[in-house]
Amino acid sequence: MALSFFGSLALLPVLSNAATGPSEDLMSFVSRPDIRAPKFEVVKHNSDLISPGYWFVAPYPVMAPEPREKKWSPCQVGPHIYDADGSLIWSGACLWDNRNVFDFKAVYHIDADPHLTFLVQHDFEDTGIKGHGIVLDQHYQQQNLTPVINDLWEFNIHEYNVLPGGGSALACAYRSEVLELSQIGMPGQEGVILTGGIQEMNVATGEILHEWRGIDHVPLSHNTKGIPAGPPGGPLGWDYIHLNSVDKNSDGDYLVSARFTDSIYLVSGQNGDIIWTLGQRSDFVQDFSFFRQHDARFISHNDTHTVISFLNNASDEDEQQEDVSSAMYVLLDRIARPMTATLIARYYRPDNSLTRLRGNVQTLPDGNIFVGWSQQGYHSEFTPNGTLTMEARFVSDRFSSYRSYKYPFVGRPPTPPDLKSFVYGTDIDNTNTIIYISWNGATEVAAYRFFAKSDETRASVSIGTVKKTGFETVFVAEGYMDWVSAEALDVQGNILGKTGVERSVLPEQWLATGFKAAQLTPDDPVHVHDETADTHRNRTITYAFTKEWYSPDWSLRVLALVGSLTVVIFFAGLVAACVLFIKRVIGVRHLRQYKKVPRGEVDGDTEMDRMVPFSSDRTRFI
Repeated sequence: MALSFFGSLALLPVLSNAATGPSEDLMSFVSRPDIRAPKFEVVKHNSDLISPGYWFVAPYPVMAPEPREKKWSPCQVGPHIYDADGSLIWSGACLWDNRNVFDFKAVYHIDADPHLTFLVQHDFEDTGIKGHGIVLDQHYQQQNLTPVINDLWEFNIHEYNVLPGGGSALACAYRSEVLELSQIGMPGQEGVILTGGIQEMNVATGEILHEWRGIDHVPLSHNTKGIPAGPPGGPLGWDYIHLNSVDKNSDGDYLVSARFTDSIYLVSGQNGDIIWTLGQRSDFVQDFSFFRQHDARFISHNDTHTVISFLNNASDEDEQQEDVSSAMYVLLDRIARPMTATLIARYYRPDNSLTRLRGNVQTLPDGNIFVGWSQQGYHSEFTPNGTLTMEARFVSDRFSSYRSYKYPFVGRPPTPPDLKSFVYGTDIDNTNTIIYISWNGATEVAAYRFFAKSDETRASVSIGTVKKTGFETVFVAEGYMDWVSAEALDVQGNILGKTGVERSVLPEQWLATGFKAAQLTPDDPVHVHDETADTHRNRTITYAFTKEWYSPDWSLRVLALVGSLTVVIFFAGLVAACVLFIKRVIGVRHLRQYKKVPRGEVDGDTEMDRMVPFSSDRTRFI
């Protein structure tokens, strides 16, 4: 049974009430109207070479905390997981009071199960909420909250690096201190300095297990950003070093990146001394340079050699050293005399532009390289030999993600799937039920099986099963189905979860759109969906639409298009009638002839064969 034009008109109020309205850069879902996740634009250059896994990003519009009344609603910032096509897997945007989140990633070294870690920024107001680190299990349940319990005024946004075993984590630590300024040519004068350091803390309690203060080991004069002309002041002071990442090796030493000294340091875990410096005032003979770098990480380390990775931003807000930012891998030979630092791999930003702020580099298990270029959530993936496999960015330039990661992950949410059901039609014999279902965070769902019943006292009857498509799957069944529910199934057909029973919603202005029944009662699914019944309703029509073509936004656009086409057809018919009249009366015989374009028909395939989700290696707007 095809959906009639007037039946589609009857659907308009359903979609208008259920959805939050069209948007070019945000996803919207009927089953979860509280989620408005940023859309991705995805370009796949070589699908066969893309590493498996999900994207872990934390979009934010403004880095500084915003007043609550200025936050976007529904929630749009915070931790998000997407698949390789840019389809949403999980949104945790509203779970932390719509506050900015940073360094969101999956970790596999706490115990046998995967976990999620990230840090939540301090509150806008002076409420005493300094921010904290968060550890979730694979059920999205909080396992640990790491507070700030010392004199720091915030949990710094640059790092929350949970170490193997999950007992401790690394973070950056910024303090505003009044210091004597003879190191920068102002003897006898004092100024406010934003000093940088690192901390290793207990994940469960926030207790500081180890702390290193950069000001005790890196002089103010090593700043390369620019020495102030006079004593610095203000509440924060002069940010002379700007530490932005910290990692730890098996020897217990720390790898520290300092943006405003253009240097990477290896700091002793025993006494805090700087073992070596790479970059400005380097202890190595280098065959490369870098500028305003981020995210220095150990890749391998032994008694003689070390391999590290980092993002060479090659620029900042005011200046640049190169034209394109790049991810760099460097081999450090520590037994050579003099020690040498050799660039062994470099991956340039694919759009030949600069990442002036933020960013990260990640080495994937299969050797591929995943780079977060930060602004607009731009990230890309390369094979080890430099082949670009994909790139993606938020459709909206309102959002960025400080870092972007890619990991395999199995998410098993503790809450059931979300379902909403609507009925529409033109008369009592021409009704359909449209069902929307989603399960925020579930990664193992392969299909949904739907049920209905004619009244609440009866047993539920299966009305169809469809493959999961994107975050939200849409199912259309013939007839007025009520008391609707569904089961989420894995690839083996095992039940992963069940929805509650939901009543179907009827359009508020159904009679105004031409519906002829004064009162409509639910159909008995046993009869409507009985394949052997001798009736005009002896079959079930089911559709599994991809979200690209049957999201609420697209539904409204398609219906608007249908209305526009109806008007066009009407006036075209009127014009044709006038033309025929003129031809007959005046005898015009040389009117332009038009060829009839035959309609394409698909032979030999089934309804479900024609509903294969769209897939392309070209640019896609998700």
